[in-house]
Amino acid sequence: LEANPGAFEVDKFKQFRQSGINRLSIGVQSFNPQHLQSLGRVHDDRQARFAIEAAQRVFDNFNVDLMYALPAQSLPELEQDIEVACAYAPPHISAYHLTLEPNTLFFAQPPKLPDDDVAADMQIHVEQLLEKQGYQHYETSAFALPGKQAQHNLNYWQYGDYLGIGAGAHSKLSFLDRIVRQVRYKQPREYMERVTVGSGISAEDEVSLSARPFEFMMNALRLIDGVESKLFEERTGLPLVSIQRELAQAESEGFIERNLAKMRPTLRGQRFLNSALQIFL
Repeated sequence: LEANPGAFEVDKFKQFRQSGINRLSIGVQSFNPQHLQSLGRVHDDRQARFAIEAAQRVFDNFNVDLMYALPAQSLPELEQDIEVACAYAPPHISAYHLTLEPNTLFFAQPPKLPDDDVAADMQIHVEQLLEKQGYQHYETSAFALPGKQAQHNLNYWQYGDYLGIGAGAHSKLSFLDRIVRQVRYKQPREYMERVTVGSGISAEDEVSLSARPFEFMMNALRLIDGVESKLFEERTGLPLVSIQRELAQAESEGFIERNLAKMRPTLRGQRFLNSALQIFL
């Protein structure tokens, strides 16, 4: 379950656990009041700390979400965020580079952000700080204590199937002859009304054969240790030889390394993931 540090959700942590939720992800983003305000978050740093403390009492498996390369953020401020998070010893930490998404206020009125070189330094700093604290960097933005990798997310990154239940939920389902993606109606009231007379699915699209290699690699190359080569055929229904040319190009450009059993991103591939993925489009 994903939750924000607001008091309303914190009060329900115990009920969440009793209902069967076994892992909680807390959207802290930062412990710096100014940065939280610039992000438009409704919680403050005190509430963020309180939420983590409340989660510790109820969940033995939880994640803290952080962001870096925030408006006017300095390297020491980022380091402070990492240090505060690590002081609570969460089993898992996610650290995301702030992205300005279309159709958002930030995209329409972009704030002054750290330049690319500073942002790159921040990424490296995050990795180094968390490694010193015993966290394994196992996915582009994910860091875990030993044995605490997010099984739910690993399924995504290995191009596994998942069934979405509830308003706005997404599914990816594989059948013998096709792979489909589904979306449920977003608004809870409309979803409930639709479910009483049908499936609640607002859209269903088939993933074409040509789209599957990119979708697979887009996920698999996020994993620092990569994936077993045989997983490509198992999850896409296509032989690995169908992307042999693309794999050879990615390897020659230093984005991946591979053998008969496995393929994984190199450090260059991790740093320039979008460029690596362009090869598979």
